[in-house]
Amino acid sequence: MRSGAGSAAIWWLLSLSAMLAIWLVAAAFSDPQVLPGPARVAAVIASEAATGELFRHVGVTLFRVVLAFVIAMAAGIGIGLVMGLSRTADRFLDLWLVFFLNLPALVVIILAYVWLGLTETAAVLAVAVNKIPNVVVTVREGVRALDRDLDEVARVYRLSWQSRLVHLIVPQLAPYLAAATRSGIALIWKIVLVVELLGRGDGVGFKLHLHFQLFEIDAILAYALSFIAVMQLIEWLVLRPMERRANRWRQA
Repeated sequence: MRSGAGSAAIWWLLSLSAMLAIWLVAAAFSDPQVLPGPARVAAVIASEAATGELFRHVGVTLFRVVLAFVIAMAAGIGIGLVMGLSRTADRFLDLWLVFFLNLPALVVIILAYVWLGLTETAAVLAVAVNKIPNVVVTVREGVRALDRDLDEVARVYRLSWQSRLVHLIVPQLAPYLAAATRSGIALIWKIVLVVELLGRGDGVGFKLHLHFQLFEIDAILAYALSFIAVMQLIEWLVLRPMERRANRWRQA
């Protein structure tokens, strides 16, 4: 395991080095106002961090990401379970699911701001609504793939619904929930930036819009890379370990 982790780290460093090298070469042949180099962007990151602006805006965006993610996962898991376990519910809600899957995120955001105003509630709900259908689809497919033999055994032993859920359904759904979590985080934080750009006065999306108006590419890259770094840490420290635990039963 350690050698595998070490090998992955080496490949990651090589990939990062290649990316930085390409950036340096491209910046050397470009106008600094159009494509600033890594050193200039790093200086902006340091400057914004020193004033506290970077941490404030990244923190606000991360809070919105987490809140929208929790709402989307809770609602999506609940609806997905119902649709997967009940053919009647699946038939009735399938049209709704297809509708929201194909509803553009931008339309949801605009309507949320029109109906609820430029509020924090509208921003978070707009993001959550855009993610819920994806969670529903993943969980529903996971429920459909449940081992029916185990379900029959549970019926024979007259296990309660709570016991079946905890000991049979959730362990089998774990890989699907892990997949929904990883894809959800990746989708939600990008939508949050659009929500902030259109109607919030703080957050990374707001800062990107502000620096876009001033044509400050170095600041745009500074905030974008800073938030990407935060999301990468979440990937390493939370999502990958969770996915490994979710798939452990397959190796048993």
